[in-house]
Amino acid sequence: MKMGNDLLAFVVMVIVQLAFAGMIIITKLVMNGGMNPFVQSAYRPIFATISIAPFAFFLERKSRPKLTRSILFQIFLCSIFGITVNQYVYFIGLKNSTPTVVSAIDNLIPAFTFLIAVPMGAEKLGLRNIAGQAKLLGTIICVGGAMLLSLYHGKVVIGQLGFHWKYAESTGKDVNSSGHGNFFSGPFLVIMSSLTYAIWLIIQGKVNEKYAAPYTCITLMCLMASVESVIIGFCVVPKLSEWALNPIRAISVVYNGVVCTSFAYFLSSWCIERKGPLYVSMFNPLLLVISAFLSWTLLREKLYLGVVVGSIIIVLGLYGFLWGQKMETRTDDDIEVMVNKEKNHSTKFDLELQLPQNPSFNGHPSAAKTEL
Repeated sequence: MKMGNDLLAFVVMVIVQLAFAGMIIITKLVMNGGMNPFVQSAYRPIFATISIAPFAFFLERKSRPKLTRSILFQIFLCSIFGITVNQYVYFIGLKNSTPTVVSAIDNLIPAFTFLIAVPMGAEKLGLRNIAGQAKLLGTIICVGGAMLLSLYHGKVVIGQLGFHWKYAESTGKDVNSSGHGNFFSGPFLVIMSSLTYAIWLIIQGKVNEKYAAPYTCITLMCLMASVESVIIGFCVVPKLSEWALNPIRAISVVYNGVVCTSFAYFLSSWCIERKGPLYVSMFNPLLLVISAFLSWTLLREKLYLGVVVGSIIIVLGLYGFLWGQKMETRTDDDIEVMVNKEKNHSTKFDLELQLPQNPSFNGHPSAAKTEL
């Protein structure tokens, strides 16, 4: 039975990474075809709200706690950092980069979360133990790998494939032409998206402690982000013709909203509940492998030495960080077990001291209970 649950969790996380890889590829494709990233960012939370609202209504209408002003404000902050700003910098960065670079930089999220959580008191640096040292070293390695793949080009390691998606050719843009352009409009913005996502994780963690209604929370967050994104989008792109959706654009925004927000959120939450957040984080590098393969086969992306080496360094840093986190969690569990044992031993000792001294008890608490 346990083997079946482990296999199911593995399959679920692979499906989640496949979904995200598909989002990166199709979004890159439609933006190469002329879709403005501000328009793309505005449509996604709208479809996400429509698709997840029924779950919030039917599953949490009886158990939904009271929504206070403080919680509502925190959800508002989540909508800004987790969706609105995050998607703007992510999609603009993707437009001026490649799917492989973007999926590699996504692995910075755990490291950035750690760096933000330490000064806020949510995480301990713990440099005196090997777990804390591994987390800090892994973070430094991740950031160093991201800088390498962002700034260093190098020679072509894997060239273009002979066949590719014909629609990609019709867009008139080569994915490789935007892969190593301006650092600030490409990789740097993707790094900022990882940073804003890490900020969202910290705030969302605080919200979850006070408001135990995840579907309602994500619905409100997406609804607020929809309003924010539409207002900003129309300010930047006022022409209605730019908002028109042809079939491939419609597929992109519906897929991003329904599959990569509602569906992926549900599956990830299910897996976190059964296997823990550490297990879910370990699948992040799989997104890099899938995205690189799909971009190479469908979009004819070239893989350069800087991207390959930088990606490997990021993945090594990520697993070093996760190893330190696992060791820290194991140590905390061991301490908790020892404390519980000490409490049980103390309770038993106190009980024995309270028993009346009677030879007929023979030193057995059960005998004393019977006698009394």
